[in-house]
Amino acid sequence: MEFSKSRRRSLMGLAAGLTSVYALPSRTFADDKKPITIGGAIAQTGPLAAGGKSALLSLQLWQDDINSQGGLLGRPVKLVIYDDQGVPANEPQIYTKLMEVDRVDLLISPYGTNPTAAVLRLLQQRKRLVISNFAFAANNKIKYDRYFQIAPWGGDTDGWVGAFINPGLELGAKKLAILAANTEFSQTLADGARKMAKEKGLEIVYDQSYPASTVDFSSMLPAMNAKSPDLVFVASYPSDSAAIVRAVHEIGVADSVQMIGGAMIGLQYASLMTSLGPSLNGFVNNANYVPSSTLKFAGVKDFFERYGKAATEQDIDPLGYWLAPFNYAIGQVFAQAVTETGGLDDEKLAQYLHTHTLHTIVGDINFTKIGEWAKPRVFEMQFQGIDGNGIDQFRDPKKQIIFYPQDFKSGDLRAPFNQAWK
Repeated sequence: MEFSKSRRRSLMGLAAGLTSVYALPSRTFADDKKPITIGGAIAQTGPLAAGGKSALLSLQLWQDDINSQGGLLGRPVKLVIYDDQGVPANEPQIYTKLMEVDRVDLLISPYGTNPTAAVLRLLQQRKRLVISNFAFAANNKIKYDRYFQIAPWGGDTDGWVGAFINPGLELGAKKLAILAANTEFSQTLADGARKMAKEKGLEIVYDQSYPASTVDFSSMLPAMNAKSPDLVFVASYPSDSAAIVRAVHEIGVADSVQMIGGAMIGLQYASLMTSLGPSLNGFVNNANYVPSSTLKFAGVKDFFERYGKAATEQDIDPLGYWLAPFNYAIGQVFAQAVTETGGLDDEKLAQYLHTHTLHTIVGDINFTKIGEWAKPRVFEMQFQGIDGNGIDQFRDPKKQIIFYPQDFKSGDLRAPFNQAWK
């Protein structure tokens, strides 16, 4: 794309305050081998930093691996990643710079639903292919055909919400409570819970949305408890997830509650797991990966051994269960598509991704027309037997058991909640 000198100066000025991370190739290539650049925004500071640092480290591990194997198309691979601080308003200028100043060859979306939603139409306007980094249902309305989601949830809320509600129905649940932050991610899931409750005949007895900055739930929990719900579906981000766990531990929930949790982002991070410790017992939540014998994907064990060592050295989430293997898989998806098409043309790459199976350390992936997993894979897990705040216990398969779906089940759900958490 051509643009004026004044436009270029403007973009360079916008970028002056951005923090970039350039991960250099791990082997020497000939001077005439121009790097293939992969750009994106991944939070390294702010509320999403715990996951963002894990994500970036995983991409760097893939970059090192691919460069040690000779790169792509005989060229080294170079990451161009900016810290967006997890703030959606930062995305347009970052991605404009990536496309017009850095002129990257390939794009990764920002980490997170809300940041991705802030930039997706811009990428559509520029007709740029993008692999989305954990954005939920971001493409459902736009239906952009060059968007591909690496997260395993699928394009609607049924998989995620159903993994919580369906086991609850098996327990005989009749009444549902909903706690959801006022963010696009949380409200999308809350809407899904409302829809499924109606379809399944569940009565919604409490439905509370709250500002994302909320850390005091001392008034909401008693009001909710007064309604005696059987299920409490929570859609939250890291800071409010932790606050809700602490509030439940201090205030308690009604004896009627069979399950509480479901969509609490942050409880998959080592920092929160270790700080909350036994307060997590009994909570159920969505998981992308846990150390279970039922999850056997080629290469994932070796990846976690290398990731854990590097993460410990860099003071990054040493577990990495939420994002790490999927960000490594982003690189694998790019590598397969670029190698098989023999180039970097966005249209040809998109056609390939829509029509071929991608082989990754998180399993084989096929994409739908809107770029979601054709076969969603949503795990529901429960924290059990957490004792103290040590990190090693979270590597024990018996501490985070998968109880849904049956194909990946590693243990039984403990209910009701007031018995499970003890």
